[in-house]
Amino acid sequence: MVIANVISYILVLLGALNWGLYGIFNFNLVGWVFQGPRSIASIIVYSIIVLAAIWLIISPIISGHGLRLSMRSDEERHAAERRQQNT
Repeated sequence: MVIANVISYILVLLGALNWGLYGIFNFNLVGWVFQGPRSIASIIVYSIIVLAAIWLIISPIISGHGLRLSMRSDEERHAAERRQQNT
């Protein structure tokens, strides 16, 4: 699940970058890379980015806790914090 979260996060950042470029410079990065905003490849990329965003929305609900971007468990993190406080 952590790998899916990281990949989704990167894809959503790519979508945000594309929206920023489009809003500021009227430049569609995905459309430019795939030779048009309505090409099949562009539509596939847009769809994958939407699925990544949906995954980031529902992932915390499915897992029962917040979005995880590391493999460390909560117990390991708390133990590491206690060790740092004791030194």
